[in-house]
Amino acid sequence: MALVGRLIEAAPGDRPARIAIVGAQGSGKTTLARAAAHAHGAAQISIDDVYLTRAEREAMARDVHPLFVMRGPPGTHDLDLLSDIMDRLAAAGPDDTTWLPDFDKRGDDRLPRDRWRPYRGRPSAILIDAWCLGALAEDDAALDRPVNALEQGRDPDGQWRRAVNGFVGGPYRAFADSLDAILFLQAPSFDGVLDWRCQQEADLLGVDPVDLPAEERARLADFIQYFERVTRRMLAGGVTGDVTVKLDRNRVPGPISG
Repeated sequence: MALVGRLIEAAPGDRPARIAIVGAQGSGKTTLARAAAHAHGAAQISIDDVYLTRAEREAMARDVHPLFVMRGPPGTHDLDLLSDIMDRLAAAGPDDTTWLPDFDKRGDDRLPRDRWRPYRGRPSAILIDAWCLGALAEDDAALDRPVNALEQGRDPDGQWRRAVNGFVGGPYRAFADSLDAILFLQAPSFDGVLDWRCQQEADLLGVDPVDLPAEERARLADFIQYFERVTRRMLAGGVTGDVTVKLDRNRVPGPISG
């Protein structure tokens, strides 16, 4: 949290700092963003809160590629909505209320506006936890070879991954460039991401990770394939982060660079 505080202090003082906390699934970015927001009088927004609606993703599935019906990869977030919310927070007075979007993951759709979260006043900073912000697009030749069974079986011609890569290098790159700082929580490898994601799910279910049903672990193993290519790219250095914190397999922070 102290590190986030220093990033807030280093940002321009004429408006709330805009800082992204980035990392693979299960890296602890949302937990850190919420704790830091509480400690520093900031507003916290997850990129998960601005997924495109189910209807919007179904339209992408028809018009671009069927895999876009799955929320999460670049291209499935409403960055315009996120930018608008950030502008509203920056312009808010001490008695103003800004309504922050929320997403129902079980229902797989954005909640209606009358169920959004209120934020009162003008925050010291806006903290965005987002797994893919700061990622760098890949060269086209790198997209030829599938990285997992999902790409091999459901994207054999590479149309989906090339569309995702276009979003990474286009609107997501532009949005990341508009931020004051990016804090990257770097996992030791992609191999441990499934364990982290399973631990998250076990916590939600109120069970010990070893007691997570095998079918649930298999479902999560399939799910993280949607994120694998971009995550591996980021872990290999394909990310622009102002500060990088290396994590061990237990998510204990180690060396800091930047």
